[in-house]
Amino acid sequence: MFDVKNSILERINIADFTQRGITLYVKRDDLIHAEVSGNKWRKLKFNAESCLTKKKKGILTFGGAYSNHLLATASACSSLGLESIGIVRGEELNENSNGTLKNCARLGMRLIFVSRAKYQLRHEKAFIEAKGIEFPNFLIVPEGGANYLGMIGCQELISEIKIEFDAIFVAQGTATTSCGVAMGLNANQEIHVVPALKGYQSIDEMDRLLIESGIDEEWRNQILDKVIVHSDYHFRGYGRYTHELLLFIKEFHEKHGLKLDPIYTGKTMFALVAKLKEEVYNNKTVVFIHTGGLQGVSSIEEKSGFKLF
Repeated sequence: MFDVKNSILERINIADFTQRGITLYVKRDDLIHAEVSGNKWRKLKFNAESCLTKKKKGILTFGGAYSNHLLATASACSSLGLESIGIVRGEELNENSNGTLKNCARLGMRLIFVSRAKYQLRHEKAFIEAKGIEFPNFLIVPEGGANYLGMIGCQELISEIKIEFDAIFVAQGTATTSCGVAMGLNANQEIHVVPALKGYQSIDEMDRLLIESGIDEEWRNQILDKVIVHSDYHFRGYGRYTHELLLFIKEFHEKHGLKLDPIYTGKTMFALVAKLKEEVYNNKTVVFIHTGGLQGVSSIEEKSGFKLF
């Protein structure tokens, strides 16, 4: 299960950038696994290994109705012989509400649907303790795999990139991936994060996660000094998109054969292409991390009436 041989480094040639000495690569984490792809795989790796080492029954975690993380957890646990429980935001939902939830159920995940108000308590200590009592011997993993083990799994990605590079672009949701990647960079490298959420306080959220993981202030400052935030590419907010974004994703696929999603990776590549037009990137080598998350594209195509691929 936890094998990265499929995550190749693929060069993307965009004529305008190549003429200016810009070299662009894509780290194809989307190819790691059909269901446990991209950063979801990396954030689950050490959590799943911890679950096995501690002889836990399985993993309990949290997510929304279209959560890639829930599906990845269900698939990973199924492959490893572990049980899985998903606390899902939205008490009006059921396991047949959409393809993501159907697949989670197919893979054996027990889905528990809660109100949005109750779901907001998922970070509270009392709520977590109550779930630990209700479901003993389960490893409780935060939404999106946002914990220290998730960060360390993402940090490993950098060691797999065997070229010298100047900057790395990545989508940002819970900040786990961006924290882990930033931890693996050297002092001369930058990480560019593109939040999928409108109004997301990237640096504050990264700092909070690093503090919760026991990272001391000096190291936290060193990590956060490498971070550049591009906060204007959320396209009206999480889960939202525009015709301009959908058209960009479609045309990028037609030109370069790379599939992107409108929630995370499409927005990030849109930001990257916009930023690389600036002269400051001349003669730079840039890496885009493809964090997966393509399983929900069909639902978006159906909803929008726009065929992406």
